[in-house]
Amino acid sequence: MNDQHLAKPQGRSSRALGQCKSVNKDYVTTNPIKRKLVAEFFSGIGLMRVSLEKEGWSVAFANDIDDQKVKMYNDHFRDDGFHVVPEDIHDLSAESIPTVDLATASFPCNDLSLAGSRNGLSGEHSSAFWGFIKIIRELRERQPAMILIENVPGFLTSHDGKDFRNAMLALNKLGYLVDAFMLDASYFVPQSRQRLFVVGCLERHAKPTVIFSENVLRPRALSNFIVGHSDIRWHIKNLPTPITVRKHLTSILERLPPYAPEWWSQERTQYLLNQMSPRHRAIADGMMNGKRWSYGTVFRRVRNSKSMAELRVDGLAGCLRTPRGGSGRQILFKAGKGKCYARLLTPRECARLMGVDDYVIRARSNQALFGFGDAVCVPVIRWIASHYLNPMFD
Repeated sequence: MNDQHLAKPQGRSSRALGQCKSVNKDYVTTNPIKRKLVAEFFSGIGLMRVSLEKEGWSVAFANDIDDQKVKMYNDHFRDDGFHVVPEDIHDLSAESIPTVDLATASFPCNDLSLAGSRNGLSGEHSSAFWGFIKIIRELRERQPAMILIENVPGFLTSHDGKDFRNAMLALNKLGYLVDAFMLDASYFVPQSRQRLFVVGCLERHAKPTVIFSENVLRPRALSNFIVGHSDIRWHIKNLPTPITVRKHLTSILERLPPYAPEWWSQERTQYLLNQMSPRHRAIADGMMNGKRWSYGTVFRRVRNSKSMAELRVDGLAGCLRTPRGGSGRQILFKAGKGKCYARLLTPRECARLMGVDDYVIRARSNQALFGFGDAVCVPVIRWIASHYLNPMFD
């Protein structure tokens, strides 16, 4: 769900981009792993790569248009001879992409999200999906055997389902049977983050099937869509229900002392309390009256043209988002013993919420929050690789 805009980035010479491409080709040539290769489109800060490498895959190509995300990617990965290609996906050539077994696409959600413009796949950002389709088409006989697509649940309902149908038919036209399921990061980390996944498999490697049961991975809305669209060639794989690893918000928190500069002033904290509705304020007051410290998270949302602070205390963080225009930053609320404190979640805490505590963070705080808010959750992708991609490949 990365910001893959339509406009070609300015200030780069074609020579520099060409050098990146040739380096990646050389990387594939010298890489001793000859199987399970991945082309990572909309690579963002590289959490798709982190996930798949832990499950035996090797990324041979990566592309993203956002300079700052590319820098975060390169800060974390220090491979000799490997660089992210920093180019608009619409401008990529098939010749620059090595032959791989899997292509991943976590394309921009801006126009699909319920909080976004809802312009769908014709929107300025989410239309980058068609750039991905163009690349796969141009690969011709070198098309990867499998495709993995990730986006927000709003992808399913965009334009009353027409966008999702068109996307699935586009994959069918390229020779892929398709499957779709939803998975929430809360099975693995203390973050509520539901995402829609699509797996495409070339028809010569799979058989059409639509035998499945409605469950948490294919809830009613998605199940009804699958059953109601017999014009789409499906390959539905029965998947196990993930085993919940119960982790509490407190498990990812950095232990910052009360005098740490990250904590807000009393005035700013009081202002946050004053933004809460009576119901949420009562919860906050109850936390402050407790004999022990308790924790929650707060998002500011506009309700009836008024900014409101909404407190969550179920042990989960809300879905990490990109802090565009100063909004979308998630606030930690700590209360007890007659006191309360507030601060933003730190980049390290966001990394832990995405299941990657050892991620190298050199970017400034706001950019790091942007990068993690636009990324995939590592244990979610690992689960998909373990239960879907690897068995299909083998």
